[in-house]
Amino acid sequence: MKKTNFDDMPIIIQDFLKNYLKVAKGRSDLTISEYYYDLRDIFKFIKRDKFNIKEDNYKNIKIHDLDLKFFENITTNDLYEYLFTSSGKAVSRARKISSMKTFFNYLCNIKKIIDRNPCIGLESPKLENRLPKYLKLDEALSLLHSIDGDFKIRDTAIITLFLNCGLRLSELVNINLCDIKNDTISIIGKGNKERSIYLNQTCRDVINDYLKVRPVDDVKDKEALFLSKQRKRISPRMVELLVKKYIISAGLDPRKYTPHKLRHTAATLMHKHGKVDILTLQQILGHESIATTQIYTHIDSEDVKTALESNPLNHLS
Repeated sequence: MKKTNFDDMPIIIQDFLKNYLKVAKGRSDLTISEYYYDLRDIFKFIKRDKFNIKEDNYKNIKIHDLDLKFFENITTNDLYEYLFTSSGKAVSRARKISSMKTFFNYLCNIKKIIDRNPCIGLESPKLENRLPKYLKLDEALSLLHSIDGDFKIRDTAIITLFLNCGLRLSELVNINLCDIKNDTISIIGKGNKERSIYLNQTCRDVINDYLKVRPVDDVKDKEALFLSKQRKRISPRMVELLVKKYIISAGLDPRKYTPHKLRHTAATLMHKHGKVDILTLQQILGHESIATTQIYTHIDSEDVKTALESNPLNHLS
């Protein structure tokens, strides 16, 4: 996480991020960063309006000096005004509302330093329940066959782990050598929760192939499994770019498929072709709620067609 001290934030928000979210709730650094950016943006906007600051771009406003009285005087209308003027998709607005609610619940019910919660009655936008995009089996095979170049062995291992284990991007780049033990790999997921994933034969083979060529001299992060050309831990952005390159090489649409879509692919193929039940899938993917896992168990048009064709009342005519 880039921010560590949050020195540009008021003390009360620093306490919320570092003590409540990090220590008490055990939230990951990535999650805390999202809260940080959301709250910073929200309160910069509100400060400009509350104090009639003549600044067109409210993002330039400093908020480290905000005191408790400022937060006590925030109204529901202030929050709605911010949401009305802020751009972004519904999912982004929903995340910002969640950040607001968690923070003001902390002030009102955890710390008990304000009497009124302006988020009471604040409604989140309705999110569309879209089916996840994923690669079909032949497309996944085409992607694997498209991998080439100087880092073919490393990149094959990366794509194979995505497609077989359903890893998140952050989980993959954070894998350390010590996390691999025989036929299992330990993954640190959301909320710093650890889970163990079985490595099938293909995964074991590609990892072993990569370990034979993985640099050992002048390595900047000796614990990291996947290394960049500079011999340091591979970055999420670099993985995004290499996935995009091979998606294009495979003749697929790079606008539709990202590393996270490869996670969707793994989950879908396990459920559809491997007949993996939803509880097992939940454990593999590291979902806290089984409701999250259910989006990967969507039924495609071929399943619907097969079900209708197999109806015993079919062909009566």
